[in-house]
Amino acid sequence: MGDLSKDINTTFPNDKVKALLNIIYTANWISSKQNTFFKEFGLSPQQYNILRILRGAGEPVTVQTIKDRMLERAPNATRLMDKLCAKDLIERVACASDRRVVHITIMKQGLNLLKEIDANQKEDVLRNLNLKEAKTLSDLLDKIR
Repeated sequence: MGDLSKDINTTFPNDKVKALLNIIYTANWISSKQNTFFKEFGLSPQQYNILRILRGAGEPVTVQTIKDRMLERAPNATRLMDKLCAKDLIERVACASDRRVVHITIMKQGLNLLKEIDANQKEDVLRNLNLKEAKTLSDLLDKIR
């Protein structure tokens, strides 16, 4: 089992400081694992998130809707979508009633890539938590925000 004090070789003035640093350290650890995993599929975690949002929506959605639903508020969401368009994973569709509005839809190649990713996601970063502990963790993180 991990121990932040040993991992970064330090002590903390109190448990609140340790908890905050542990959240930051763990978030970076998870990000590193995600970057490594998604690199194999030619995606970033943010691009994966966009594809996931589009699959879940089940219909074309606006760029703003995607930005609102992203886990990581990315100011570069348009650039991320440009890259996904270039890979033929998503498509921009002009709105017939308002040409200023652009809808984004996931293409068959994007859905196929998500299926492949789903089939290959074997490592569970929360494997050491049971369902009750995972709920408690989630509740505590919600409480912090």
